[in-house]
Amino acid sequence: MQSAGNPAPQQRRLAVFDLDGTITYRDTLWPYVRGFLQDSCRSQWRLLRVIPAVLGFAAGRADHGDVKSAFIRTTLGGALRADLQAWTARFVDDIVMHRCFAAALAAVAGHRARGDALVLMSASTDLYVPAIGQRLGFTDTVCTGVRWNGERLDGRLSTPNRRGEEKVHCFEALKARYPGLPTVAYGNASSDLPHLRLADQAFLVNANARARRAARRLNVGLGAW
Repeated sequence: MQSAGNPAPQQRRLAVFDLDGTITYRDTLWPYVRGFLQDSCRSQWRLLRVIPAVLGFAAGRADHGDVKSAFIRTTLGGALRADLQAWTARFVDDIVMHRCFAAALAAVAGHRARGDALVLMSASTDLYVPAIGQRLGFTDTVCTGVRWNGERLDGRLSTPNRRGEEKVHCFEALKARYPGLPTVAYGNASSDLPHLRLADQAFLVNANARARRAARRLNVGLGAW
């Protein structure tokens, strides 16, 4: 029997965090691409090449993954791996130091201190998400992959876009990878609710009014960072 002065240790958990808007203030892909274009003196006119994919999305002929792939191909396609890695290091420094919610970082640190398995699960890409996860002390990272042609970036997606229902598949795979661990998940958007509802404990933070209403119907906890 535990004495009053020595409480039983808390059970280890699997804690899964979204990135954009949950840990960071906002989307990360756009500033990553814009910064690389400026840093490498690539023409900003490349951004116009994504317009056909955006129009296709508006017309229902393309999904979020199609737009993301087109955006990366037209802006970063052909870039050298070494150049992107050098930019990623500077970008991650800026994100971690200046563009994260303090309360989110405290939540991550709290889970890490108690020995929880920490997973960063994001629809953003493996150009930089694993580096952010490593800097913040995550155990594992799940994100959208991009293709390479040798040492040059192709830009097409090498995995499904890790968003919405795809995160459900990833979350279920994580539960199988960490069997027996209670789960806690954090997200910020309506697209996160499908996997949040599968967690033993879930929090929707910094969400808009529509997402908050949907979260209440699903008994997902609400918060603001």
